[in-house]
Amino acid sequence: MRLAKFILANVEPILAEWEAFAATLPSGANMTKLALRDHAQAILLASARDMEANQSLAQQAGKSKGKGGADTKESDQLDIASAQHAEERVGAGFDIIEVVSEYRALRASVLRLWSKSLLQPDLEDIDDITRFNEAIDQSLAEAVNSYTERLNRSRQLFLAILGHDLRNPLTAIRMSAQLVSRTNADIESIEALSMIETESKAMAKLIGDMIDFASTLLGSAMPLNCEPVDLQILCREVVDGFRAAHPQRTLHFNPSGDLTGNWDAARIRQIISNLLGNALQHGSPKGPVELLAASEGSTVVLSVHNEGEPIPPEALPTLFDPLVRYATAESALRRAPGSIGLGLYIVREIVNAKGGTITVASTAQQGTTFTVRIPRQLGLKATSAATPKPRDKPPLDI
Repeated sequence: MRLAKFILANVEPILAEWEAFAATLPSGANMTKLALRDHAQAILLASARDMEANQSLAQQAGKSKGKGGADTKESDQLDIASAQHAEERVGAGFDIIEVVSEYRALRASVLRLWSKSLLQPDLEDIDDITRFNEAIDQSLAEAVNSYTERLNRSRQLFLAILGHDLRNPLTAIRMSAQLVSRTNADIESIEALSMIETESKAMAKLIGDMIDFASTLLGSAMPLNCEPVDLQILCREVVDGFRAAHPQRTLHFNPSGDLTGNWDAARIRQIISNLLGNALQHGSPKGPVELLAASEGSTVVLSVHNEGEPIPPEALPTLFDPLVRYATAESALRRAPGSIGLGLYIVREIVNAKGGTITVASTAQQGTTFTVRIPRQLGLKATSAATPKPRDKPPLDI
């Protein structure tokens, strides 16, 4: 009997072995029979029907190399069943090794049971084994991709929820500290309350960055609430704040032209603060940090320049990636509290949401300059609310 027909005729014995093996895994020890079998029957049936479908050698090779199915109805059904199985296994607590081991056991069970039924092997059996392995490889690749995506999105959702939930107690701590500061004037209390305020600000920045990070990974652009903004006034406020916090450093602000536009003031402030903070940390302690704001027709240009050791060329491609931090031994000592390597990533995401661009140039002779260009009005690339990014597949319901 050909292998595909054998699978269709012996679904129950194969499922019994699948169930028995899944029950031996730590995550499956206490699961019901129905849960253990999960989408195994759908995977088996789809695999057999996929084996019977006509496919080119290129399609078969692609399946065996994890490059997706053969773009047929049978192949699509196999992908769907495999993805659903992986999602269910994530919810049941299976780790990726356990999911892969299920596929190894399924492959072994089918081939062993089938070989026992063969009276006299022939050349067609080799082709059947090849087609079966291609179908299982396709199913496994889809399951691993689905499992990884579901797990990553669960983690990202956890970060977003955690960040929001941390904001309320942190706000209560800061308000309580401010209240106590009005009624306690002794030196020890003032010092302790000052420390609470400083560390609370650092925590607030960390939580804000974490929420922004999780939101972008969950498929949302940075939310923008736009209104008329005078960029010159906003920049001066930010620079004055940095001057007060870093009295030993030299900061210059040079505005030119019409700097009014329709922007989200809080997000623009975030861009400037992150870039200035980055320049103060990584630039030469003895050199000035310069913020320039200029008008270029329908676009406004912001640039932050610092002197000092240049960014190595090999670090430039990943400079805006999340959780990637380039730092010298000296600049690491000046790292601001609440920094987890998301500053430049968040700047890039805000700029993208505003339909703008950001570039960096860094040499030993010229120093380092980050340049941001943003339109005065929201363009087609930017929206006033969070909008999902394009995806190859619809978001998973978690």
